[in-house]
Amino acid sequence: MATLIAYASLVAAPWKNGGGSTRELAVSPPGAQLDNFDWRISVAAITADGAFSVFPGIDRSLLLLEGECVRLTLDGARTVLLDAANPMLWFPGEAQVDAQVSGATLDFNVMTRRSRCRHQLETLAAPCQLVRRSTSTLLFVAGDGPLLARGGRQAFTLGRHDALLLDADDAPHWQLDATDAASVFLVDLFT
Repeated sequence: MATLIAYASLVAAPWKNGGGSTRELAVSPPGAQLDNFDWRISVAAITADGAFSVFPGIDRSLLLLEGECVRLTLDGARTVLLDAANPMLWFPGEAQVDAQVSGATLDFNVMTRRSRCRHQLETLAAPCQLVRRSTSTLLFVAGDGPLLARGGRQAFTLGRHDALLLDADDAPHWQLDATDAASVFLVDLFT
């Protein structure tokens, strides 16, 4: 059964370094902590420069949602600028990552434990037809919404930053409709 995740209902957990906070959208298995998840999807507010937590054995994707830019330095050598022109980065969780922000940013984060699963993150422009490719699929409204998602006998209306988690029992085809063109992130989780 599909699960609607209302962003407004999520509680922000502050980071230990004081440089931001995270709102967890979904995690598997349910109730898993940072040391034992198979996959985890969240939205993070970065409010100050600082180091990211290190996650050995984890593959990460980070996508800029809001804000001017985030400059990431990986292992002290490679620097990547996430901005409107280049909003997404994949990197290994064991990398030492230092972030510099120009004002606060909001970022979409996907983490998968590479020994158990993998993920694919892409953007969609609604209206469109979604043909599912994975057992677990998460849709996230990056734009203003509303987005109407219909699959089988289920229908959901999602607003800005709301998510919809689809599991193995949900319909393989979904129609995504929006009044205006809506930006949607699609996360496929392969186990």
